[in-house]
Amino acid sequence: MSNNNQCGIEIIDYDDKWENWFLVIKDVISSTLGDLIIGVEHVGSTSVKGLGAKPILDIDVIIDNYNFLPAVVKGLEVMGYYHQQEWSFKGREAFGRKDLSVPWNDCYTYWMEHHLYVCDKDSEELARHLAFRNHLRNNSEAAAEYTTLKKELARTAADRKAYTNGKTAFISEIFNKIESKTRGL
Repeated sequence: MSNNNQCGIEIIDYDDKWENWFLVIKDVISSTLGDLIIGVEHVGSTSVKGLGAKPILDIDVIIDNYNFLPAVVKGLEVMGYYHQQEWSFKGREAFGRKDLSVPWNDCYTYWMEHHLYVCDKDSEELARHLAFRNHLRNNSEAAAEYTTLKKELARTAADRKAYTNGKTAFISEIFNKIESKTRGL
């Protein structure tokens, strides 16, 4: 089931193929970057079983610290990614794809659409991505509520900005719950 509005926002029901696509992309990135990275995490809505999402993977590549970034940027360029400095900020570097066959490997493959970020292990953004993902993975009721909200926004939002802004209160509420748990409240 999908929902479309005039801005082309599409929220579809969870698809098991998302995890499979992530694992294959993770393998290509991990084998190419090797010891330059600590890990590769599937974050965002497609990483939560049962959660409706835009069919776009969000992937965080984790580095120990920013000293590794120049070598990681070069390694990602070899695979066909390019550094999107205008979308980057301290702790989270954004990367675009030169074409649909990125990451380039020995097989010519058209990969699922994905957003790629490089985060240092102490990045606040990485911590937020993982905390939000883990909360939704462990709370099917919250995931269902988030799916309903996103589908409604996809149907009614005037534009992408309104869609994103419409999710803000829900996301803030989740982070407040996470903070309360960590403080033992």
